[in-house]
Amino acid sequence: MNSEEKQLVVGSDGVTTDDPTSAAERPAKGEFVRGVATARNWITRDGAYPPERDRYHLYVAYNCPWCHRVLLGRAILGLEDIISVDVVFPNRSGDDELLGPNLWKFQPEGQVGSNGKHTIFDSCTVDNVNGKKYIIEIYELAGITDQKSVPILFDKKTKTVVSNESAEILRMFGTSMRGLGTHSSSIDLYPATLRLQIDEINDWVYKEIANGAYKAGFSSTQAAYEAAYENFFEAIDKTEKILARRKFLAGDSLTEADVLLFPVVFRFDPVYYSRFKLNKKCMWEYCNIWKWMERMMALKGMEPVSNKEYLAHCKQGYFDSFGPLDIFG
Repeated sequence: MNSEEKQLVVGSDGVTTDDPTSAAERPAKGEFVRGVATARNWITRDGAYPPERDRYHLYVAYNCPWCHRVLLGRAILGLEDIISVDVVFPNRSGDDELLGPNLWKFQPEGQVGSNGKHTIFDSCTVDNVNGKKYIIEIYELAGITDQKSVPILFDKKTKTVVSNESAEILRMFGTSMRGLGTHSSSIDLYPATLRLQIDEINDWVYKEIANGAYKAGFSSTQAAYEAAYENFFEAIDKTEKILARRKFLAGDSLTEADVLLFPVVFRFDPVYYSRFKLNKKCMWEYCNIWKWMERMMALKGMEPVSNKEYLAHCKQGYFDSFGPLDIFG
């Protein structure tokens, strides 16, 4: 593998890069520890998964920030006609369902939420590739028994899962698949001259901000919550200072680092501020981040992946899926 095809350790949602050796000990201290993605194949010109038009398919949830980052990359690079997509319902399965609780599922007909309202999202689909009801069934079809997460990058030709690691899917879109996109001549998300800098930014953005929000929101002790809270806002302050002197995180041009940060900023004020008790400030109070957000929203291809429908999925998924936290914030 070359430098852009290696398994990512930085910026990964599936790898606990901050301290993987203590993953068994940290939950006992009240810390949230994210699971590990195990489908880690790569699209390469001379490999088992070559870059091809209409071969690959995404399974996503709009409320999931890890899915959002790959959908952003697909849109920004103009890969919508190259890579097809199916969208699950924002809420997962209940205790009374055949395959059990907490599973992503296809439910375009909607469902009745905890508020008694029957909610339907026009953007939710059936599984148009494999005809399954639950995401876990797609993994089982591909011979994978230890995974149930989204996003999934699926190979329609071989009926296998290429990857379920969002940072690596985004990297594939920006490198191996880039030449197939309609915007590829003007967008390079991982330019050779900035790769070390992008990797360094991705590392702390993942640890302290993207996954850091979940560390605060899903902490089970007051001490773990407060530590995550402080680390999150220290990293936001760092981001604010960087964007005071640059248009984007790695310079004057959009890169992968900006795509990885965007889902957090997009969700923060309507969701994370209250749901994760990250209530020190609203994101609009950070003037440089907010100007960066305006630049991001103005990019070609962004409207379909940053509209009110996405926010509606987020509110449904975050506020109807999880009970209140016994944490004071």
